[in-house]
This record gives sequence, C-alpha cells and structure tokens, in this order.
Amino acid sequence: MKRVFLILLAALPLLALEVGQNLPTLSLEKDEGGRADGSSWSSDSLTGKVSAIFYVDPDKKSLNEKFTEALQSQKFDRKYYTSVAIVNMAATWMPNFAIEKALQSKQSKYPDTVYVKDRVKKGVKIWHVADDDVNFIVLSPKGVVLYARSGKIPEDEYEKIFDTIERSIETLR
Repeated sequence: MKRVFLILLAALPLLALEVGQNLPTLSLEKDEGGRADGSSWSSDSLTGKVSAIFYVDPDKKSLNEKFTEALQSQKFDRKYYTSVAIVNMAATWMPNFAIEKALQSKQSKYPDTVYVKDRVKKGVKIWHVADDDVNFIVLSPKGVVLYARSGKIPEDEYEKIFDTIERSIETLR
C-alpha cells in the first residue's frame, strides 16, 4: 500500500506557482510565440509594477468575463499596475492566423494590456498552470506570486483579489 501511494505521489506534478514564491521566468520568442506584434516577451519584464496575468485557452476566454469586467472597472493606476493576457494557442482547434488577428485587434483596442502568444504550451510546462483552462495570477512588483487560480474565479474572491492588488500598489506610492 505504501508503495502505491509513493508512485501516485511521484506522478503528481510539482506546482511552480505558490503564493509567496517568485514566478519562474517564461520567455517566448520566434516560433514559440511572443507579443501580438511578433516581438519577444519575457515574464522578467514584469517587475516594478503589480501585474495581473491571464493565461488562457482561447476556447474558454469568456469563462471569467464577469471577473475581467470587474477588474477593469477598478481602474488601477497604470503607473503602478500592468496586465498581461497570454493565449495558449496550442490548446485550441482554432487556426493560429485567426487567433493572431484577434490578438492584434485586442491590442489596438486595449493598449494598456500586453497580449502574448504561447504557441507551444511553454507556460503550462514552466509555470505548471492548468492546460485547456483559464489561469489568473497576481504578481508583486518584485515578481512574487500574490494570488493564483485556475478555472472560474468565484465572485466571493473578487474583493480579496482587488484588495491584494491595491495593497501592493500602495507599497509603490
């Protein structure tokens, strides 16, 4: 029995995203992906501001639409706050050209958000976030994970998230 338990335990992935830990570096360039404009992107660029990161399967982009609208309505000061939407392009049946066109349109419509393409599920591998799902992460200005969740964000957590972001912004003022 002990042996079966150890085998099962060994099969579980180690979670890279733990509150209080630094976010592992994710870099996307060339064939792996990058920004909507085609330039490279690295999570190391997310220092100095509080960061809200969505890592999303395009098929589930509307799962947290209500939360996204509530987050946008907070109007956090962009001097201290940034947002990133990373699209897990390998998690969908949609053709890359269609996703890329949509991302370019969104980048024009929402210039304060950085849109990033992950064509090879590199974020899933490095961050161990849920594949084929929506993931949301809040980072401190020093790259420390303050909040992480996969799937639908419950409404009763919205205020906790907004307070976490606001308290972290206050440390920069």
